[in-house]
Amino acid sequence: MRDPFDFVVVEGFLSAAWREELLAGFPRLRRGGSFPAAALPIGPSFARLFALLEGEELRAAIAEKFAIDLEGRPTMITLRGWSDGKDGAIHTDSASKLITLLLYLNPSWEAAEGRLRLLRNVHNLEDYALEVPPLFGTMLAFRRGPASFHGHRAYKGERRVLQLNWVSEERVVRRELSRHRWSARAKAFAETWQGVLKRVT
Repeated sequence: MRDPFDFVVVEGFLSAAWREELLAGFPRLRRGGSFPAAALPIGPSFARLFALLEGEELRAAIAEKFAIDLEGRPTMITLRGWSDGKDGAIHTDSASKLITLLLYLNPSWEAAEGRLRLLRNVHNLEDYALEVPPLFGTMLAFRRGPASFHGHRAYKGERRVLQLNWVSEERVVRRELSRHRWSARAKAFAETWQGVLKRVT
């Protein structure tokens, strides 16, 4: 599809045989933000999934679909498990990302909020070409560009999504891992300091 930008949606991208293992094995992410898969404890089901997603078969299929050369391009997988009510602002993804693939891992979705919208402009969340419920096994992939606007209505609660990106160069992956490690250390320091303050007040 090309309206409002190049994308493809596949419902049932994951077979039902994956469902129970992946739902049970999803890492416990009880705060907002993206977490690099390499920094998370994962079980065998997610290890198998990551291997398939980063394999040559999917790379070739995506390259053909979007008429883009992904040969030698690094991949980066991140997970989100919680939406803090601040997510969903309209954006295009960073310029270092060539293709974004989102794979949703929620067993059900009744809320009107949290459904990703592919938007025609940066100003209006209601001017969208497609709205994608984040249901288990639904895959959305799109070519990142200056007009690949997307976002969703604010939602607070568990919202599981795996994001796979083919990126421009390896240092993008290293930077993301470094940023996450720094963020994790800062959060641990803040939590420790707050504990100290509570004990002395």
